[in-house]
Amino acid sequence: MQSFDFTPFYRSTVGFDRLFSRLDGIVGQEAKTYPPYNIEKVGDNAYRVSIAVAGFGDDEIVVESKENSLTVKGAKPQEAEDKGREFLHRGIAERAFELRFQLAEYVEVAGASLANGLLHVELKRELPESKKARQIAITAAQGTAKTIEDKTVVN
Repeated sequence: MQSFDFTPFYRSTVGFDRLFSRLDGIVGQEAKTYPPYNIEKVGDNAYRVSIAVAGFGDDEIVVESKENSLTVKGAKPQEAEDKGREFLHRGIAERAFELRFQLAEYVEVAGASLANGLLHVELKRELPESKKARQIAITAAQGTAKTIEDKTVVN
C-alpha cells in the first residue's frame, strides 16, 4: 500500500492536525472484507451503511455510536454453534466481526434496522443552529441621514 507524507501540510496549516492524524490512521489500515457493506448517500444530509449479516439475529448485533465513531459488532453465542449440526458444505461464515467507521462532524446515527439479511444504519448530518448560515440585518446608525449630495468642483 502507498504511504503519504503529510508533513508539508503540518507546516502550513493551523487546526487541521486531527484531520491529518485521521488520514494517517486510514492509510495504515488494511481493508476489511467481512462482512461486505455499502455506504450510500440517500439525501443531501443523509447516508446509509448497509451490512450483509446473513445468519445473525438482531440480538446478536450491537451498533454503537461514540463521539465521531460508529462501531458495528456481531457475534454468535458459543453454545448455539454446531450443536447437533453436520455440515456437508459450510459457505455461510457466521463468524464474529467488528466494523468501525469514522463519522464527520455533526453526523449522528438516526436509526438501525435488520431486514432480509441486511443491517441498515441510517446516518444524518445535523448542523447546530450556531453553524448554519444566517442573514444579519443592517440598521442605520442613530442621527445619520442617508443622503447623497451632488458636489461640483469648479476650477
